[in-house]
Amino acid sequence: MRIGIVSQSYYPRYGGVTEHVHHTAVELRRRGHEVTIITSRFRHGETNGTVGVERVGHNLLIPFNGAFVDVTVGLTLRQELRRLMRAYDFDLLHIHSPSAPTLPLLAVQIATCAQVGTFHTTCGRSLLQDMGRAYLARAMARLDARIAVSRTAEATAARYYPGEYVVIPNGVDVARFHPEVRPFEEWRDPDKVNLLFVGRLDPRKGLQYLIAAMPGVVERTRGRARLLVVGDSYLRARFEAMVPASIRGSVRFFGHVPSAELPRWYATGDIFVSPASGNESFGIVLAEAMAAGRAVVASDIPGYRSVVTPGENGVMFPPGDVPALASALVALVDDPGRRQRLAERGRARSLELAWPRVTERIEEVYRQALAKRSAPGGRPVRTGAPDGCPSAA
Repeated sequence: MRIGIVSQSYYPRYGGVTEHVHHTAVELRRRGHEVTIITSRFRHGETNGTVGVERVGHNLLIPFNGAFVDVTVGLTLRQELRRLMRAYDFDLLHIHSPSAPTLPLLAVQIATCAQVGTFHTTCGRSLLQDMGRAYLARAMARLDARIAVSRTAEATAARYYPGEYVVIPNGVDVARFHPEVRPFEEWRDPDKVNLLFVGRLDPRKGLQYLIAAMPGVVERTRGRARLLVVGDSYLRARFEAMVPASIRGSVRFFGHVPSAELPRWYATGDIFVSPASGNESFGIVLAEAMAAGRAVVASDIPGYRSVVTPGENGVMFPPGDVPALASALVALVDDPGRRQRLAERGRARSLELAWPRVTERIEEVYRQALAKRSAPGGRPVRTGAPDGCPSAA
């Protein structure tokens, strides 16, 4: 099968969607499919000439939904997409965040082959979608199948685009993130228990709550708890300024780290903490930490419930509740046996989310989409159309 995967988020931009696109592409190629990723050009950190990747337009990072999202800009996006679809003659196009301007939505409108859309976002009502509801609904009706990465992502999408969705979670690379990965020894200390935060420094990720909890955690653990912060944004200085002077020696910021080092940072932590305030559709960092064999403490939000079962393979606390977060952390710092039990169950949970298993389910949706196109009464495809891709039939 000739498959095109369209995503505005891809390397060198790291994040959940990027990892989803990359790993499904790898697994699909292992299964014998021809896969081409269509994404944006990034001005910094881009690897040019990557095999199996085509870049159009240029990336722009804008604030949205309490975080930052990628948007592709360019005066010739439509023409570039048409050229690629003619050149690659795709059987099927898999479009991530298909209702998002600009690249995904253009791809939905241009392509005439079978289309599958994956919806990643969890949020409340959106003024942009309210204003363009009819227009976007017509575009989403072109999709032959719809995937949501969680029930909360499904509810967000179905609010505007009712219909049938298949819930397929994000996956995790259980070989890359593994309990036997070597930690950074300079940050391992038998007298310290490392709390680890990994993520973009956006207010939605809740680092401010973790910083607020740290004075109490440090005091109640007699200085044994230490927070390691991995991640960056233009707000880093603001977060660093939130740390009280009395505990600055117990909170370390490392900024952006190379992707190759990320498994070692998980291995360096003892307890992984994700205090996000909401609007998280899944929680890939939780799955990575669990695969790495680390005890997880996370805010009790619907998207995180897709990964964590409270008390079974992780500890959850009410979002934004600083005293509850502090108490959960203190209890785990003082109970290594419980940390180990949570870590073992978390690793078992991560194996259920291994990319080969997730990709197998996605591949089945592809087959259903192609069958829908070829069935009597299916939406006709303009074979050889100048601005689309021909039917796989």
